[in-house]
Amino acid sequence: MPQLLKYKGKLLRLFEKQTVLPNKLSVNLEIIEHPGAALIVPFISRGKVIFLKQFRPVVGDYLYELPAGTLEKGESPLACAKREIIEETGFSAGKFTYLGYIYPVPGYSTEKISIFRAEKLAERVKRPEIDEIIELVILEKNKVKRLLKDGKIVDAKTICALAKTNWT
Repeated sequence: MPQLLKYKGKLLRLFEKQTVLPNKLSVNLEIIEHPGAALIVPFISRGKVIFLKQFRPVVGDYLYELPAGTLEKGESPLACAKREIIEETGFSAGKFTYLGYIYPVPGYSTEKISIFRAEKLAERVKRPEIDEIIELVILEKNKVKRLLKDGKIVDAKTICALAKTNWT
C-alpha cells in the first residue's frame, strides 16, 4: 500500500502506511515525516558549555537545551549546525566535530538529529527566530551533572548529546 498523506504543514507531513514487519505481520503505521535537524554542543572552554533556557509553548515551560534546529531544504547537517549556533547563541565556531546521530522518536517519526561538538567560539550577532524565547546560560560540567541528577534537564536530544560528549 502506498503512503496516504493525511496532513501537510509548514514543517511536518503525516502519512498513513501499511507495511509488513519481519515477522510477516501486516500493520498500519502513522508516520510523521520530518526534514531532520542538527544539534550543537558549544564549548566555551574545556569545562563550560553554552545552554539555552528556552520557552517551549507546546509543554508550556522553559527547558534547558543545547542549541539545535531543523534542516532547511537541501541543507547539510553541518551547514545547519553552523547557522543555528549563530542564530541561537550569538557565537560561531572555528571547529566542528561530528559526534553521531539519534532518532529521537523512531516509533512514529523519521526525524534524524545529527550532533556536533563546537569549539573555538567567537562572538557574533545573535539572530533568534521571532518566536524563540531564549536565555543563554553558560554551565560548568558539575552544574550540568547536578541539573541532570535533579531532573532539571528533561530534553531528550540534549541528554543524548551530553552522553555522546561524556558529560553525563
